[in-house]
Amino acid sequence: MRREFKLPDVGEGLTEAEIVRWHVKAGDDVKVNQIVVEIETAKSIVELPIPWDGVVADLMAGEGDTVDVGAPIIAVETSEPGAGGPGETTAARPKAVTGAGAPARSTVEALADDLVPKPPAEGAVEPGAHGSPAPKEERQAVLVGYGVKTGTTKRRPRKGIPANPVANPSRVELDTPPAQPSQPAPQAAPAAPTPARVAVLAKPPVRKLAKDLGVDLTAVTGTGPQGSITRDDIQAAARAEEPAAPVQAPVQVPGQRPVGEQREERVPVKGVRKMTARAMVTSAFTAPHVTEFLQVDMTLTMEAVQRLRTMAEFAEVKVSPLLLVARAVLTAARRHPMINSSWDEETQEIVVKHYVNLGIAAATPRGLVVPNVKNAHELSLPGLARELAQLAETARAGRTQPAETSGGTITISNVGVFGVDGGTPIINPGESAILAVGQVRDMPWVVDGALAVRKVATLSLSFDHRIVDGELGSMFLRDVGAMLEDPVRMLAWS
Repeated sequence: MRREFKLPDVGEGLTEAEIVRWHVKAGDDVKVNQIVVEIETAKSIVELPIPWDGVVADLMAGEGDTVDVGAPIIAVETSEPGAGGPGETTAARPKAVTGAGAPARSTVEALADDLVPKPPAEGAVEPGAHGSPAPKEERQAVLVGYGVKTGTTKRRPRKGIPANPVANPSRVELDTPPAQPSQPAPQAAPAAPTPARVAVLAKPPVRKLAKDLGVDLTAVTGTGPQGSITRDDIQAAARAEEPAAPVQAPVQVPGQRPVGEQREERVPVKGVRKMTARAMVTSAFTAPHVTEFLQVDMTLTMEAVQRLRTMAEFAEVKVSPLLLVARAVLTAARRHPMINSSWDEETQEIVVKHYVNLGIAAATPRGLVVPNVKNAHELSLPGLARELAQLAETARAGRTQPAETSGGTITISNVGVFGVDGGTPIINPGESAILAVGQVRDMPWVVDGALAVRKVATLSLSFDHRIVDGELGSMFLRDVGAMLEDPVRMLAWS
């Protein structure tokens, strides 16, 4: 039987997704739980398995198409008879049996009944009631959030199609050419046969002008009284018959844009970028942002990074300055818990979180994602290094799952990798602060009263001023900077 697999809600409460890549094509054999398609939701790329064995009959959406949740995307021919489950539709419907005396129905009525089934007749018995056998329930592969409530979508009724198009008088009037008035037969046959046509109405001067200009009067539509042809009609017809002047190719001036070059392009906003845009607008116009800046001498931190890279505990992971920045943020958040909180608008409460899900803003080809390390405050330094490396690798590959982007409590944005010193980052919704770390570069710095060249970076802290006042924000930023200037403080304050 033919089964149609519907696009599920993958547990994010989303309404649509984009088909990124099909792993199968029509005619391929598929097995239960085999990955058949990759979709991009507003948060990440998700792989979807098929819940049946069978043969792919049809791919009902193409790569790049945006599909609503609940719409069928793939049809599979299976060998298992039975009723469809919540994630499928069956293409075949049982046909109603008509009695011998039943009136014949039109093709349009039959088609409408097939597309929009009528409600059950009064007194109809449901399967499983009054002794009728209940349908057999089969356990299928479970997809998170899969399935759409029955009856949540309605098909728009089709407009009626007349059974006999000729019965429509307006259609007949439009499609049938008007009858030509009959003309009396001429007394004498002309030398050459002339087309059967109504005689043109034109005055002698107009006829002479038409002859001089070589215009066929029978091909001119008159605009004068009662359809008569005027001098203007003849002159317009003569101009229309003049050969067009040859079009010369435009001369390209050096330094000038090519003629016809596309100067604008419209890019559809969807998927991750659409969700990011909505979240940033919500945050920017909901939380009053304040941003503070601090320049930090990170010379000792950079030396510590080099030493960590030589240790056996970090042999399998990449050690970067971001690792020690993350550790400094975790330590400072423990010292200032209010920085790791959120605003509950409904209850008018501040929710202080005694755990840290550390978000790391990551730029991907599909847009900005902010996955977070769950319970980062409980990890050792090597464990934190492994989690950060795995998080970055997954984000670059576009495989970040929805659960990995939810529940963050505070975020770090490493803008230094783009060669900039800082900025005014926007707080991730549901959090109260975000720290941007600029590039580490050589700068003149005063050390013990003498000028020296040091490794310097700029820290930019944006915070929600409803929760974090200037004193708390400054203290948090100062502590992070102090630990990066002297990493030994991380041990003392841990």
